[in-house]
Amino acid sequence: MRARSIRKLAAYLCRAPGRAIRIGREDLRCLLQRCGFTFQRTKTWKESRDPGRDAKLDRIEHVLDRFPDRFFAFDAFGPLGIRPTAGSCWAKQGKPNRLRAAHRRTHGVTYFHGCYSVDDDRLWNVNGHRRDTANALATRKSIRAARPDGAPIYITLNNLSAHTGTDIRHWAKKNKVKLRSTPTYASGPTRSRPTSAHCSSSPRPTPYRRGRGPHRLLPRSLV
Repeated sequence: MRARSIRKLAAYLCRAPGRAIRIGREDLRCLLQRCGFTFQRTKTWKESRDPGRDAKLDRIEHVLDRFPDRFFAFDAFGPLGIRPTAGSCWAKQGKPNRLRAAHRRTHGVTYFHGCYSVDDDRLWNVNGHRRDTANALATRKSIRAARPDGAPIYITLNNLSAHTGTDIRHWAKKNKVKLRSTPTYASGPTRSRPTSAHCSSSPRPTPYRRGRGPHRLLPRSLV
């Protein structure tokens, strides 16, 4: 029942056993809307089995409640592909506007490292050709630069080894950056998740310039 369209739901009600209900599609849609029902996409979720789950979440919530202006989030995803996306336009009949289906990857691949300031509600990114410690450290430095007063800041992030390496921990200790890891297999508390959601929902996620789209143009089109 939950996955039926308005048309199928109206048809089902007309032949429902015991009590058939004849109702038009528009009337049914208005009835559902008045009752607070909308057609939505289903979403997945997962439960962490990390034995330190509750302790890690408590640490994140404690900082978020007490120091929201010092709280940042970090996340990364990729590789980003440079390819045009199908769309629509006005064209002469029988002569559609066609885009090249793929690109030669002469510039390699790139990864998106997203930073999010909870208090400022500001999102920015650092792009790199690898998902490694060097790019993760460059992202931390950009976050530290957002609060150059020298007071401690807090960053929540997942447990990927490239994000919490020895060099990063040494730098963080020296620069008063407190890292707050999320529970294993539970990235929901990483509040920079809007990075991937924002970019994947963009109607034109990558630039298209006559078959060329170098990665240096990606930061301007993603955020």
